[in-house]
Amino acid sequence: MGVAAFSFTVPLTRIAVEGMSPLFIGSGRAVIAAALAAIALIMTRQRFPRGTQWLRLAVVAGGVVVGFPLLTSFALTTATASHGAVVIAILPAATAVMAVIRGKERPPLFFWIMATVGALAAIIFASVQGSGLSHLRWADLLLFGAVIAAAIGYTEGGLLAREIGSWQTVSWALIIASPLMILLTTVAILDQPPTGTPVQWAAFAYLGAVSGFLGFFAWYRGLAIGPMTKVSQVQLTQPVLSILWAALLLREQLTWPTIIGGSVVILCAGLAVRIRIGRNALTPRTDAHRP
Repeated sequence: MGVAAFSFTVPLTRIAVEGMSPLFIGSGRAVIAAALAAIALIMTRQRFPRGTQWLRLAVVAGGVVVGFPLLTSFALTTATASHGAVVIAILPAATAVMAVIRGKERPPLFFWIMATVGALAAIIFASVQGSGLSHLRWADLLLFGAVIAAAIGYTEGGLLAREIGSWQTVSWALIIASPLMILLTTVAILDQPPTGTPVQWAAFAYLGAVSGFLGFFAWYRGLAIGPMTKVSQVQLTQPVLSILWAALLLREQLTWPTIIGGSVVILCAGLAVRIRIGRNALTPRTDAHRP
């Protein structure tokens, strides 16, 4: 469910940047999400995080609230949605690496083989559909940075979700980042007042409410159940879905090789998530979801 929600992010960002500045989109969507998070936290009377949890939430905020939205928004001012999916296809592998480093997970060799095959299949699949990575551009560097930021934010968020809950994790991360994002949104509006069409505003609203907030309910819950190395491979299906949405919404070309390639990617994801992985202390705390 989380991946399905996130799969609209790239094509809808591409739609939004046609009428709004990337700074406004990247920061404004976080302001919308933070407002929803504040309402949810207040209405359910959630306890405040404690001690080092604040620092870890800041890491989550830097990765998925600030880093990924801003970097992808700027990248997609010049790159197509399909091209963006090419680079973002390596995100599952990057998340798995971070889960090993931060989460101390130890997947077997066969998992890494399937994760590598899946990442390569996703990149080849997206390259066939898009413009590929034959020429490295500034947009590609921004997208690579977005992948690293998201992988760090996903991993730390997955660990925190075991302690304070999935939606609580993203909510507090949004609150922490809100002063900066409000400032950036104000600067963006003063510099270039947004003048989008109704469709572009609808895309922006989705980015704020779903990509920036609601989608993390399912995603962080799945990562918390874990193992994160295994669960992260479900995201191999994201470029497949993103390019399908790009074909429907942006009229980007969809061919039979793309459909076949997408099926291969989904098969790799299915094999990766079925591999048995040893895990340490992955059961969420029983008090993680208490108000």
